[in-house]
Amino acid sequence: MLKHKVNIAISLMICMVLMSCSTKKKITYLQDIQPNVSMIVQTPQPIKFESGDQIRIIVHSRDGEVARVFNLEGGSGEHSQYIVDAQGYVEMPVLGRIKISGLTREEAALAIKYKLLESRMVKDPIVTIDYSGMGYTILGEVKSPGRKSIERDQITLLEAIGEAGDLTIDGVRDNILVLRTVNGEQTPYRVNLLDTRSLYSSPVYYVQQNDVIYVEPNAKKATSATATGSSILTPGFWMSTVSAAISLILVFTRIF
Repeated sequence: MLKHKVNIAISLMICMVLMSCSTKKKITYLQDIQPNVSMIVQTPQPIKFESGDQIRIIVHSRDGEVARVFNLEGGSGEHSQYIVDAQGYVEMPVLGRIKISGLTREEAALAIKYKLLESRMVKDPIVTIDYSGMGYTILGEVKSPGRKSIERDQITLLEAIGEAGDLTIDGVRDNILVLRTVNGEQTPYRVNLLDTRSLYSSPVYYVQQNDVIYVEPNAKKATSATATGSSILTPGFWMSTVSAAISLILVFTRIF
């Protein structure tokens, strides 16, 4: 009898160890990455402007009065926003409409600079463009879901998740959904954060404006969201279950 009980205890310990290893495999990012081994990462994909984007265009010059004409300064002293229209243009004072859709921030600034030089109103223009109102949305099992602002030219999926405070312990890491809309067509992508090569080769490794990132809950969290699941996963339920099991074992021991 003692030997039988020892075998049961050992079996339980083995099950607990296996469960712990299985859980770790589902949580740890980039599990196949090797120390001091280089891996190919996609060429950085900078943000390119598209219709509906909101930006700030700021013109600097030695002649501040002339530059102020192009800066659309509001009453608060802040520069007003330009919106890229449906055809991909922004309309600037004096210069008129300038197409910037499909251009990076640097390329758009150069296009505006050339227009200013052509106008001969500004001899030494310096043009800077700031993102304003542009961002992506992250939902589901992250610590801080919601819309996040884009403030730099390149942001990876891992950085985007970091901006949301990382995934919760209940987030599924091997099936991240990214919805990307291009020219009115939305395409879903699935990303595995546990597989380094899969992540680095994904078309959505670099986040673009208006991307939607969704982290679904694991089976445990999804089950606990239901009324029955909530009661099953409570500590009280398991304590009562274990207590009942022990009682049954004692009864059978006395009988046999």
